[in-house]
Amino acid sequence: QLQASGGGLVQAGGSLRLSCAASGRSFNNNVMGWFRQAPGKEREFVAAISRDTHTVYADSVKGRYTISRDNAKNTMYLQMHNLKPEDTAVYYCAARGPQITIIHTTRRSYAYWGQGTQVTVSS
Repeated sequence: QLQASGGGLVQAGGSLRLSCAASGRSFNNNVMGWFRQAPGKEREFVAAISRDTHTVYADSVKGRYTISRDNAKNTMYLQMHNLKPEDTAVYYCAARGPQITIIHTTRRSYAYWGQGTQVTVSS
């Protein structure tokens, strides 16, 4: 199970940190990622991190967001700075299947999903 938290309402230029806590099994060896879905839009890739902490980011968040993981806590994070109104969305954490080490940016590549946390950025 994956549980996303940390969303909220923030003004443009502000910061938030999202957390994704895993329970029931370890995801320490899985590629994990964040996706987001704005109203009326498709779910899109945000960032991903491999088990050896290689990271990939969407161009729209590069330089503003940082993905990280703490394997001791079985938790992944997304630190978001300089937030913009267009970052408003429900953010989902996800994990690829076991034994898969390659980062992918497509939604269908991820087998496990959390329930989402709302991020709202006001202008």
